[in-house]
Amino acid sequence: MNEARLLVLYTTAGCHLCEQAAAMLAELEAQGQVRIEAVDIANDEQLVERYGIRIPVVKDVERDQEIGWPFAMGDLLRLIA
Repeated sequence: MNEARLLVLYTTAGCHLCEQAAAMLAELEAQGQVRIEAVDIANDEQLVERYGIRIPVVKDVERDQEIGWPFAMGDLLRLIA
């Protein structure tokens, strides 16, 4: 069996879109397809500059690919395919 792919969710507190993205990612994580690492951008000035108006953003660490909101489950599945 393949190891679950690591995805980073760039997020911050109080972001309702981030909560929606986290819920979709939690479904994939529950199925063993991915491992999720949530990173709060508020603690890093460079991350705020890069992702501040784009969050939530999901990054496939292995492939160095990312998608920003809006995205759906199908987009996440394509990211990890």
